[in-house]
Amino acid sequence: MAKKPKRHMSLTEKQLGYTMVLPSLILIFAVVIWPITQSFWNSLFDYKLNDPAKSQKMLSDHIDLERYANNFYYLSNSLENLQESDEKPEVKEKINNVQNDLDEQHAKIMREPGIKEKYKKVNDLIASFKPVTDSELKYSKIDSQIAQSYISTLEDAENKLSKLQLTEKNTGIAADLKEQLKETKASILQSNFIGFKNYLTYFKDQRMWQSIANTSVFTVISVFFELVIGLLIALLLNRVFFGRGIVRAAVLIPWAIPTAVSAMMWKYLYDGQSGIIAHYFEKIHLVSNAGDLLTTPVGAMFSIIFTDVWKTTPYMSLLLLAGLQTIPSSLYEAAQVDGANKFQQFFKITLPLLKSSVLVALLFRTLDAFRVFDLIYVLTGGGPANSTESITVYAYKTLFSQQNFGAGSVLSVIVFLAVALISMVYIKFIGSDLFEGKVKN
Repeated sequence: MAKKPKRHMSLTEKQLGYTMVLPSLILIFAVVIWPITQSFWNSLFDYKLNDPAKSQKMLSDHIDLERYANNFYYLSNSLENLQESDEKPEVKEKINNVQNDLDEQHAKIMREPGIKEKYKKVNDLIASFKPVTDSELKYSKIDSQIAQSYISTLEDAENKLSKLQLTEKNTGIAADLKEQLKETKASILQSNFIGFKNYLTYFKDQRMWQSIANTSVFTVISVFFELVIGLLIALLLNRVFFGRGIVRAAVLIPWAIPTAVSAMMWKYLYDGQSGIIAHYFEKIHLVSNAGDLLTTPVGAMFSIIFTDVWKTTPYMSLLLLAGLQTIPSSLYEAAQVDGANKFQQFFKITLPLLKSSVLVALLFRTLDAFRVFDLIYVLTGGGPANSTESITVYAYKTLFSQQNFGAGSVLSVIVFLAVALISMVYIKFIGSDLFEGKVKN
């Protein structure tokens, strides 16, 4: 009997195409989509690292067993000491009532599933002077009604103790008790899931809209001047002249300097007392006073735009120069034979054929300018009075200075959406047939 030929698995052209781009898709997901997803998830919580009650993302009420066990032990001891040291029967009775109420609430928490066993383990670690590093052991879910009831009991106990007429020797114990009550209350972590409340708050936030306006003004003006000046430099460097290589290398020096270093350098040059740039700007009446460059809203915005144009124009000219060198010289020779002057050649040949290079350069620079951070943060810090604060600087201050990760994540998502929108608009233009008719003619 003849053997059947083995069938080999073969991929279709479409399947092969998907296989080829799969590594890129995985990389995009890992580098872009996953961090943005995490930021969006964080933005749905009132998540603050500087607030112990909100330092974790909690969909439901939890208890910090390490903090609770440590404080409840001292709280019980302090109540017993206060009761024993005070001789007034009415004071003893009130303290005893507070103790009974707290013990009752403690018993309710211990009856929650799994908490009693965890509490014992945490107590053993605390007794051994060891930190609780296991988050599963440290945090435990509790019923929201029990959590609210315990918080109300602690607040009621604080009110009762504040009304007690204690002797002078017991005031120290009472002060410790109040602190322990607050710490015990802080160990009850109520759900900090707030949904889209952070977004609604920021859509009404005047500072956020001002930071977007500042970013937009900076982006539009700086990119416009960088395009115009960069194109002029690219046209110059595209010509053949003696020392062209040296000039090309020299032009790239501002772009090669790290942005933070450039900002520090220009901050010194803009200084109203010792800055040489500020001095000459005053001499040529570009500003009324040398000190206005960094101390007034208009002067500060002008300063960061001027610095960015100085630094990034070489990058724009480099991209445009690459596009210019792809245009065949024969087109200019033919146009010259037909009698076209330099301006006609520029608008009929150079610009249409440079369209894709211009749009790609604009895409890169617009995205980079909209995400500006280090230049503004070092040069002006967003001042004066937040007049130069970009959306990324605002997000940084909220995230790291205030350690408000929930609100800061909202600003990060807003930046991502703005950058995505800008990219979509530019990509649509890059893929369009704009100027194609001019090229054909």
